[in-house]
Amino acid sequence: MTRARSLKKTIRARASKTGESYTTARRHVLAARSATPAKAPAAAAPPPPAQSRHTPKGSVSDERITQLTGHGLDHWFAVLDRFDALTKGHTAAADHLYSQHRVPGWHAQGITVAYERARGRRAVNQRSDGYYYVSVSKVLPVGVGELVKIISNKRQRTGWIEEVDRDLAAALAASTTGPGGKPFVIKDNGTARHRYKDGRTLVELHLEGRPGGKTSMVAVSSKLADAGAVDRQRSAWRGFFDRLNRHLTE
Repeated sequence: MTRARSLKKTIRARASKTGESYTTARRHVLAARSATPAKAPAAAAPPPPAQSRHTPKGSVSDERITQLTGHGLDHWFAVLDRFDALTKGHTAAADHLYSQHRVPGWHAQGITVAYERARGRRAVNQRSDGYYYVSVSKVLPVGVGELVKIISNKRQRTGWIEEVDRDLAAALAASTTGPGGKPFVIKDNGTARHRYKDGRTLVELHLEGRPGGKTSMVAVSSKLADAGAVDRQRSAWRGFFDRLNRHLTE
């Protein structure tokens, strides 16, 4: 049961990061676990690679891909150009690297994302469906159960929630205690999650217990229209975490 839960958690994390469906994410995770990474030639070690121009923020690095596959990003970008990846799409491109060139599934995805950014098809924080996302996290000094109450209980929110971004606070309050609101889902493994919509934006909150009675909280906002919305959501969630942390440590 523990292995099954761990697998589901990994699949959901990948789906949240890449924008893939659960089924597609599961296929790539299983493929990555079973695949054998391509080995570098057994010749003398090459000199340390110079920093590549193909190292988009938030993507894989040229050095890391060279270590794993024996080839840098320029090589794999040329492979994808020959495959006509921009026309065939993200999923087909990643599958081509995995099935035809033995690139492990997770890194095939990373190379494909880097390729799409380098070719102007995808911006930083943009998923393959064209929408944007942003993830902000912080470790907070209380346990998961207590943190859920502080966030979702109307009385316990009073006194600190008023100082965070107004739109974020209103949407979060409505999602838990407003008409049609739903509680956090708390699991037996010490994690909790909450999902809600703020207009067109999908918000996912993930809480996981950490040693010392602390909690790692991650807020993911997706279905964002553009990079400007990414910046606004990032700023709003950072302000939320800073104010909440001050409330918990006052």
